[in-house]
Amino acid sequence: MIAIIDYGMGNLKSVQKAFEAVGADVLVTNNEQHINNAKKIVLPGVGAFGDAVLNLKKLRILECIKNNIKSGKFFLGLCLGMQLLFEKSKESPKEKGLGIFDGEVIGFNFKGNNNSSLKIPHIGWNQIKKTYQCDIKNDILSDVNDDSFVYFVHSFYVALEDTKIAYTTTQYGVSFTSSIAKENVFGFQFHPEKSQGVGLKIIKKFVTIK
Repeated sequence: MIAIIDYGMGNLKSVQKAFEAVGADVLVTNNEQHINNAKKIVLPGVGAFGDAVLNLKKLRILECIKNNIKSGKFFLGLCLGMQLLFEKSKESPKEKGLGIFDGEVIGFNFKGNNNSSLKIPHIGWNQIKKTYQCDIKNDILSDVNDDSFVYFVHSFYVALEDTKIAYTTTQYGVSFTSSIAKENVFGFQFHPEKSQGVGLKIIKKFVTIK
């Protein structure tokens, strides 16, 4: 069973339907025991970093998620769920994330430069380019062509300290890390559940890794 964590800040129905479309057995839950019993964990999310951290704390599952990741359980963070893997965010400087990776979540800022016409948030289809820097056993992008289009909705992105975990990059005024991977942990700034055929290929790979 794959646990999709419900902490009040995700497009849970579309995530659940995408996983079920590839044959996954999923449970939408915020129950600590269910999360501990799951074979894999998915943390979706849309909204503010600080609100997400506070919600996870109120549900008393922040440490549960962290401990499951550290145990080696496969984990997939989607959009805000990817950002929460890091230490902090300029959006909510008082709240600390899961701290699985070093780095800070920062916002797009195009004022006064050649990209000032670009809109924030970054919404719509854009390309991902594989970095080939990640040394991982399970390449869940192996069925996805380089420069494939996926769907984004975000105003913030992660500034990595360890660039070796960068899985893909995307260009939007700047080149930013659009996905990360290390050992049992994957994170996507884009929404695979909204990325049609490409997204379903990624989800199916995550579901089938062992």
